[in-house]
Parts: sequence; structure tokens; C-alpha cells
Amino acid sequence: MPQPTTRARPTGCPGYSETLPREPESAGAARRLVCVALAAWGLDDLADDGALIVSELVSNTVRHARCRSIRVTVTRPEPARVRIGVVDKSKRLPELREPCTGDEGGRGLMLVEALAKDWGTDHLPWGKRVWVELHGEERR
Repeated sequence: MPQPTTRARPTGCPGYSETLPREPESAGAARRLVCVALAAWGLDDLADDGALIVSELVSNTVRHARCRSIRVTVTRPEPARVRIGVVDKSKRLPELREPCTGDEGGRGLMLVEALAKDWGTDHLPWGKRVWVELHGEERR
């Protein structure tokens, strides 16, 4: 009797995801998840920006959300397009703002906006998903 086989799809679901505790150390695990996914898809050129962006998103969630865990997702809707998301149970939306000169923080979303092709927030029944899209080079 033949054995069933499965093959990873180059785009679409499944993607990579991990549930992490809402603590500062989770930024490191989120960076590793993003880098592993991008390497598996041959999109290493997006790894530095992806790691920096997911660190900012996780840091914002740690700082502002009031839940025990967060979910980090990395999907590939198209061959050269990646979507990174951070899901939490807070309904409070991120605010892009201009920091004052003496502020030590408040620049994370400006950095995300500068590096990402696009970004936004999806409202969920239990909270929100903040996502970014990165576009790499098409490979033939």
C-alpha cells in the first residue's frame, strides 16, 4: 500500500507561527522564527529587516498589551512577499507618532514604517494582529 506524502508549499499556508510568553525575552525567539522561515523560503535578503521589525512589534506588545501570551506568525502569500504578524488580546491600536527630542522611546513604529513595504492592524474578536509585509526579489 503506498504511503501518503506531503510536500511543503512554496507559498500560502502553512506558514510559521509560535505562541510566546509576553515578556521581553520573547523578542529573541520571534527573531529566530522569522529568520528560520525566511531561510527556508530562500528569502535571506529580508532577514535583517524582518528580525528588526518583529523585535519592535513584540516589544510594543510586551509594553502595551495586558495578556499572558502573544502569537507570532510568518506567512508567504506570494513567492517574494512575506507577512509577519504579532497577535495579542489587547484592542488598543498602535499609534504612529513623532517622538519628542528627549524621548527615549516611541520610534519603533517609525522604524517599522520605514522598513516595511506595508503595515497595518487587523481587528480580531479577542484583540488585534499588527502585521507588516516585506517584499524580496522574485527568483526564477
